[in-house]
Order: sequence, then C-alpha cells, then structure tokens
Amino acid sequence: MRIAFAQINPTVGDIAGNAELIIDKIKEAEENNCDLTIFPELALTGYPPEDLIFKPSFISDNLTASKDLSRMINKGAVLIGFIDKSGSHLYNALG
Repeated sequence: MRIAFAQINPTVGDIAGNAELIIDKIKEAEENNCDLTIFPELALTGYPPEDLIFKPSFISDNLTASKDLSRMINKGAVLIGFIDKSGSHLYNALG
C-alpha cells in the first residue's frame, strides 16, 4: 500500500484556495499510484478557523467544497480535514 502524506500550507478562511492546493496534491498522489492520501487537520478551512466557524456561509462553503473534492478523486482514497455539521453542532472532521 502506498500512502501519501500531503503537507500543504492552507490559508485560514480561503476555502477555494485551499481546495486548489488539495486538488494539486490529489493529482500528484494519483500520478504516483498512491492508494491513500492524507491531509492535515482542517486542511480545507485552514487552522485555526476561530470565529469563522460562527458564520453559516463559511460552514456551508466548507461542506460544499468537501463534497466537490470527493467527486474529483479518480483512484485511491483521500482523507481531508474539514468542519462537519450535525444539527447545530460543529465537528472537526476527517472525510
């Protein structure tokens, strides 16, 4: 099994920019025939998101980007840190 630990330097609050960094690393891992690519904690939102978690649009954008990224995976598995929501509760998630 080939595992890629994708170190990126995400920017807090820049979901679109962080998603681009993630996509680049996913493509690189796929080119290197990796079976699993793992990203850091809250790679999609940047860490620490602090008060941004209180903005519903930030959480929504984060969830949308997470779903969009999952559609871009052509082979192998990818674990990306993001913020998940269940009812009114927010979670530091990996998916």
